[in-house]
Amino acid sequence: MASSSNNLRYYPSSKKQKIGIEEQTLEDRISQLPDSLLVQILSLLPTEDAFATCILSKRWQYLWTFFYNFIFTITNHRAKENFSFVDYALAHSLSSKIKKFQLDCTDLYPSDRSVEYEYDSLVRRCLSFAVERKVENLVFWSFVDDHCTLPESLCTCSSLITLDVKYCGFDYYHPVISCKSLKSLKLGYTVLSDENIVNLLSGCPALETMELYMVEGFCRLEINSLKLKRFKLKGYLFAQAGGDSLEIIAPYLHHLEISGDLYDLKCRLVDVSSVVNAKLTFNIMCIKEIDNDDEEEFDDVEESDDEEDSCRDYHEAVYTLVQDNLQKLSCATNLTIGTWFTEVLCMLLFKGVSIPELKCKYLTLELHFKEFNLYGATGLLRTSPYVETLNIDMDTKHFDDSRCCFELPDLAKGDNIDLQTWISSFVFPNLKNVKIVFSSRQCLKNHVKWGFDKLFKLLEFLLKNATVLEKFVIILARRLCGICSMNCLSQYLFRLAEKLSSCPRSSTKFMIIFRE
Repeated sequence: MASSSNNLRYYPSSKKQKIGIEEQTLEDRISQLPDSLLVQILSLLPTEDAFATCILSKRWQYLWTFFYNFIFTITNHRAKENFSFVDYALAHSLSSKIKKFQLDCTDLYPSDRSVEYEYDSLVRRCLSFAVERKVENLVFWSFVDDHCTLPESLCTCSSLITLDVKYCGFDYYHPVISCKSLKSLKLGYTVLSDENIVNLLSGCPALETMELYMVEGFCRLEINSLKLKRFKLKGYLFAQAGGDSLEIIAPYLHHLEISGDLYDLKCRLVDVSSVVNAKLTFNIMCIKEIDNDDEEEFDDVEESDDEEDSCRDYHEAVYTLVQDNLQKLSCATNLTIGTWFTEVLCMLLFKGVSIPELKCKYLTLELHFKEFNLYGATGLLRTSPYVETLNIDMDTKHFDDSRCCFELPDLAKGDNIDLQTWISSFVFPNLKNVKIVFSSRQCLKNHVKWGFDKLFKLLEFLLKNATVLEKFVIILARRLCGICSMNCLSQYLFRLAEKLSSCPRSSTKFMIIFRE
């Protein structure tokens, strides 16, 4: 008995009583919270989950009727049940003003007309309810391929501060938009005409942030507001074969992001003279790839000379556009560049085209581990003599590495150059901090060596040419591989850090850090 007593935890009765008192005190503290605070806490939860607390006690029975946040999710397998609950919650709401109303229907796939009719009716009731209760923040994500039109009452809602809409848009032909208090607008998977854009910007004078993702239709964005400082374009849907064009005139904009797949959209920065933070991580397809996607059922179609000429002309136009856009952003303080952009810079350099000098102090390169191009990356660094902080984000997720035959020869040259011979006299006089972050999403166990050889050349080049370097950090954001269940990337990065430690370096007052 004595031996087993070593594993027995004994609490004196006084300690048991103390624990019981603490638990009871905690319950009492919750009970003593005022109704207004309980409503504030419960309003942060999805409405259906918060509603379940009404069974706790008589006091909690009606708290949910005072919620000023409504968060609903409509799922395909519980559509009818969800519809009923939303109607019940709205009918019993006693709150005179709504801070947030969220209706997420992205998991709904109406299988018959009756469900679709009920859904349309529910949406009308929800949006009318939100407008009547002077909603401030509204999120409405319709289901895929719905493409409904927002009611005029919402488009002229004076209480709206933020609006986030997906798979739904404004009246394309006769838009009426007037939201005087709106500060943040986010639209996705919708069609916007030039008139929609004009009305949006003129009808929302308080707008500060605008984000468009996977949109189509408009070809001109002119922002003259002194308040609108942030604009993001994340992807563009179905550009016409032959290439749509988008002009951006925004002389007072401070933050600009263009990312995602733009297909063959040619985005031209006409005036972005006040931008201090720019992110260009988009990808553009060859015009021939888009034509082939449209005609993929014809496998034996031969390429004509006209098609080759069209492809060549298209690329030449895009390359000129990239050069012009980089010039327009040359005074930005913080610049982020992606893989496609660095590859285009590589091809421009091989053609003898000069790259404009950049004034940025903070440079981030978001590169795909397998595809990043040494010549393009170092060429960009060479034109950035004022850089103090360099971040390189290496991602190993799936990347479409198909390239047009017009581009492949130059890209191949870019991987085989001798960096030290090419820019042996170049130095980074201001570079103090370098950080390389790996976000591994694929197993690199069998095909990692050649990618690390390229990366080592780039990092070795930095060490040899950064005269005031203080810190060099290598970070692995995700340790265990989801495929081989090993730390396959960690092993290579640790060896890379060791190898770099023995490299000749220009600055002796710095440290190399490897962190997982």
